[in-house]
Amino acid sequence: MSETSSAYVPPLELTDGQAAPIAANGGVSYMSFDRGGDAGTSAAIEDALRLIDSGGGQAVIDLIDNAPPGPIETKWGLGFRRYAECLEYIRANNVQVPAGGLAIPLRYSISEQPSYSIVSSNALWHDPEREGDAIRLRKDERDEVRRCLYFPQVLRDARRIDEYYPGLSPYSASSMDKLGVSLAHCESKCQNFYNHLEVERVFYQEMEELLLDFFPGATDALVYNHDVFDKHYEGDRTENQEAKNPGVNANYANLVHNDLNDNSGRVRCRELLTKNLRNFGRQVSYTEAEADKKMSRRFMSINLAKPMETVQQNPFVLCAWPSFADQPYINNYRIYDDRVGETTRFTFRPEHEWYWVPEQQVNEVSMLKCYDSVIDGSVSRWSFHTACINPDLPDDAPCRRNVVVRSFVFF
Repeated sequence: MSETSSAYVPPLELTDGQAAPIAANGGVSYMSFDRGGDAGTSAAIEDALRLIDSGGGQAVIDLIDNAPPGPIETKWGLGFRRYAECLEYIRANNVQVPAGGLAIPLRYSISEQPSYSIVSSNALWHDPEREGDAIRLRKDERDEVRRCLYFPQVLRDARRIDEYYPGLSPYSASSMDKLGVSLAHCESKCQNFYNHLEVERVFYQEMEELLLDFFPGATDALVYNHDVFDKHYEGDRTENQEAKNPGVNANYANLVHNDLNDNSGRVRCRELLTKNLRNFGRQVSYTEAEADKKMSRRFMSINLAKPMETVQQNPFVLCAWPSFADQPYINNYRIYDDRVGETTRFTFRPEHEWYWVPEQQVNEVSMLKCYDSVIDGSVSRWSFHTACINPDLPDDAPCRRNVVVRSFVFF
């Protein structure tokens, strides 16, 4: 008798008015396609290889490579191969910005098909009989950046949200409900954010308390892991998942994306509640029935970012839900040995409403929603985000040093 996967299969729950995602299987989770307990990973790898064979990804690369020099006319607007080209266009056209704002190039995907990435721990990379598949998959994943262009956008100062939405404070749960973006303050007692044990002992609790105070009606908050970003860090950057040590990131995600979607928001929550999977925080232990009950009420995934010093280069920028609520997201599948995760990308719209926190201070916390279980359209489902380059700063401006925690909030 074949084994059956224990992986949780989420229902596909789209927001009212939301376009269907650009996804495999109509958006249904790969974990619905279990074979002998593999949680759909074999089906996902097969689809990834078929997609490569279809030539669609290469066609996007060829379109960019074969276009004449200069701006590339896309169905979304003018795109640019290089940051400098897009910045030159912005300056030549004297793009106007509001007080506290900034006109910048942001990088978007222009590929309207799903993408796949095989995580480094997947057994495929160590199987000599699948070396040919591994080479093709690795090349395609590396080529993903070649399917992107820079587009001009304007950032608004998130501290001034009430100027764009009168009566809406950026420091309120209402801002998160409407926009998927909000701000908070925290005077942390954590002394060393490079010490993962101290972060998990001190900062996680501070963030859980902040979330419970911030959201009326919240009954529980679980901070479950974190990342530290510091390009200039000279110590040991090594990641050790078993020791609950995320290491120190030298890279900043410079592509418009979101960490979760309709499926993975539910899956990630369920994995934490019932298995403590990749949980660096306080351990929880829910039965399947208890998790079902907890997840039958509203819950949200919130990322919180706090600087270790005033932010200069590579600031974190966030896009407000109303400006893309009807836009289909594009799935990226992350294939493990025992599950298939999902993140999302988005194509450009000139109407996208972007926010940043200029010179964000060490006591300022920027908050973004990665998932909300409410699907009736009454609240934001998520925000998407990216890092960016501030062209007004000198070349030697220090890059962002901050800590980002991930959490779930329950009501």
